[in-house]
Amino acid sequence: MPHDRPNILVLMTDQQRIGFTAAQGGPDAMPRTDALVRRGTRFPRAYTSAPACVPARTSLLTGRFPSAHRVRQNSTAQHALYSRDLLDVLREADYSLHFSGKPHMHPGPQDFDTFHGPFMHDGGPQETAEHAAFDSWLHDLDHAVAHEPTPFPVASQLPHRIVDGAIDAVDAADPARPFFLWVSFPEPHNPYQVPEPYFSLFPPDSVPERTAGPEVLDRLGWRFRWLHRLIEGKRPGFDAEWRRLRANYLGMLRLIDDQIARLLDHLGDTLEDTVVLVLSDHGDLVGEYGLQRKGAGLPDSLVRIPFGVCGPGVDRQEREELVSIVDVLPTLAELVGTGIPPGVQGRSLAPLLAGDDAPAEEFSSMYAEHGYGGVSYHEEDRPPLHFPYEGRSFDELNSVTQSGEMRMVVEGDLKLIVDDTGEAFLYDLREDPAELTNLIDAPQTAEARDALNRRLVQWLLRVADDLPVGAYRPSTPAHNWRWADPRP
Repeated sequence: MPHDRPNILVLMTDQQRIGFTAAQGGPDAMPRTDALVRRGTRFPRAYTSAPACVPARTSLLTGRFPSAHRVRQNSTAQHALYSRDLLDVLREADYSLHFSGKPHMHPGPQDFDTFHGPFMHDGGPQETAEHAAFDSWLHDLDHAVAHEPTPFPVASQLPHRIVDGAIDAVDAADPARPFFLWVSFPEPHNPYQVPEPYFSLFPPDSVPERTAGPEVLDRLGWRFRWLHRLIEGKRPGFDAEWRRLRANYLGMLRLIDDQIARLLDHLGDTLEDTVVLVLSDHGDLVGEYGLQRKGAGLPDSLVRIPFGVCGPGVDRQEREELVSIVDVLPTLAELVGTGIPPGVQGRSLAPLLAGDDAPAEEFSSMYAEHGYGGVSYHEEDRPPLHFPYEGRSFDELNSVTQSGEMRMVVEGDLKLIVDDTGEAFLYDLREDPAELTNLIDAPQTAEARDALNRRLVQWLLRVADDLPVGAYRPSTPAHNWRWADPRP
């Protein structure tokens, strides 16, 4: 290693549902990425902070939950509130900083040594006429499910172009300094499209069965029904394509995997000196409940994420602790030897990566948030939106299904969700993975419900903001493990 700190590579997908790769019990959609993560530590019970791109990515960068960093919707990235973010921490540690892909975050090109982008779901920088033609075709697809192979080669696809930029960044990096490279793929987020051979790689009749279809909507919260009615009114019969959707989705994962493989091959021996994080910002319904994309509630299909770390000093293991995207900043801060910034709410996972025991009290539960604020709309409401009710286009992250406040806590196999109206849901994730049977009033769960309510109150206290820093110095435990008893 030419320097005393490891390089850092973040490989992030957008809207990747857990359970769609072989390592997660699904099809063999990402063999090279699965093999990479097997070299290190995998966290099969990882959660996002909120099931939306910008709030989740702001949590990764700041180590804070949305109610603290204040970015609670995709349109407010510039209002992120924090003391020092991940780029500040790494810059102070003399890292060169590089980005290629989809940003959806508060830093901009000026905050990196090299920046290749921005890429979004309908295109990016166009270096050839073929890029421009593909981007136009992608835009016209309007976030839908393609029923034919994409009529452009793999080299036009965004992951290929993003990895081109990542390879250029690696080649341009100063070898005397450690590098931080964030490679951010817009896929497998909608629009759901792939060229051959990926389009035919996972036939529709072979895709994983969904746990539940639209027949269960009456058993879910009103947000799911409102969103289903909105989409059905715009694209009647859209749910009939759920198998093609899943086939495309799996093909997109394999396309991403092949591009990750191209980057890893280019890194060569440099990979031995590099800590690699593999994760997504949030999940995707992928046809669950008769819905596509995201936008309603806090089901595990949206809030659980793939999360793995490998590299120097990282043990080969699978950990059962409940972890979060907010843990990325404090973990990297500890790995590179800097202090955890004030206001960080996540916990360093560095001891876990080294194979150390973890206090059960600190890692036996996890918390996530949902909602833009105000009070919740009602199922019959039809207020003005930022897009018209007429026509095919829609945004699942809208003023109605994202209204109000919703919080969740999961501990063991149980999950509690509450919202600002007082509605509450309690699910047994082992017995009811689709989260269809609400046990909140079941007599047999009364004791567990009370314990989860207490745990949720603890989390709400924990995510109260420590910023701004004032004259009084708070007690900050090692690794930011606030519930670990420091006494012998």
